[in-house]
Amino acid sequence: MNILALETSCDETAAAVVADGVRVISSVISSQADLHGPFGGVVPELASRHHLENIIPVLQAALDRAGLSLDRVDALAVTRGPGLVGALLVGLSLAKALSLALDKPLVAVDHLKAHVAAAFLEPLRPRIPAVALIVSGGHTSLYRLVGWPDGFIQLGQTLDDAAGEAFDKVGKLLGLAYPAGPRIERLAVQGRSGLGFPRPLLDGSLNFSFSGLKTAVLTYTKSHQVQAPDRAPAPGQTPLADVCASFQEAVVDVLTAKTLAAAAREKTDQVLLVGGVAANGRLRNRLREELAAAGVELLVPAPEMCTDNAAMVAAAGFHELAAGRLAGWETDAVSRLNCAAGN
Repeated sequence: MNILALETSCDETAAAVVADGVRVISSVISSQADLHGPFGGVVPELASRHHLENIIPVLQAALDRAGLSLDRVDALAVTRGPGLVGALLVGLSLAKALSLALDKPLVAVDHLKAHVAAAFLEPLRPRIPAVALIVSGGHTSLYRLVGWPDGFIQLGQTLDDAAGEAFDKVGKLLGLAYPAGPRIERLAVQGRSGLGFPRPLLDGSLNFSFSGLKTAVLTYTKSHQVQAPDRAPAPGQTPLADVCASFQEAVVDVLTAKTLAAAAREKTDQVLLVGGVAANGRLRNRLREELAAAGVELLVPAPEMCTDNAAMVAAAGFHELAAGRLAGWETDAVSRLNCAAGN
């Protein structure tokens, strides 16, 4: 079964064709990072307008790479939410129109379920039940996955900033260009993580909080001279790489500790790491090492499948379709969804 999927929840316009929910036939992603960079974050109206401009070329490119025409697609899947409502409506409206014109079934997908579904794309072969850590720009959550499509039991979630959001906000206050996450990671490799930033909520809870860590970095920059980007450090300045390394290590410490606690509590031997921040090499390596020491296997999608993409939407859509949960004209975009509660 070939599922054509669309993803427009934030600032990536994406389309993909996936066979039987696991084999990626084609995946095309058009990023708007350069467009939003001057603003230090995603501007919703600009994102929506550029989705309108990009969605048809991206869709056609995905079909061309798959060697398929629209009439050979078996079903359609699209992200319903959570995300920016205006951006979501672009993909959802096109998917509805194609479903009607082609007389093909349509399923609407929860974006968080889609991130978890990325770990089920070949060559990965997860086992169920498993614990999933979803860590991205908008979400930081722990789930116990016991089955598709509704077997998501929430174990913990962020109470304020998500980890990826904290990366971008800290990067902005340090003068780094958006998106700041990859830039902080590159600088952190050159630095030392000894500035003593806090590790929030290491109190036995599986919830997360990163706003206080972000504030701690801000407070440090106000009381210490920090090297400016693209300049050599002056005498008495804290190297920018040290600030990045110390911040990143604090985030990784928290994510690792809570994931280990969740795996032990749920008695699972497998953890899925998904979402945009799952592309962070330091997080992947720390989690893999510490989980392995506890006898737990870590599965992480390829970096291009961690950030927003449509292949993961098709993978999740396969399970929605198998459950007979078709979307119709009444299906609308939703800015916030809780995948533990279903759609």
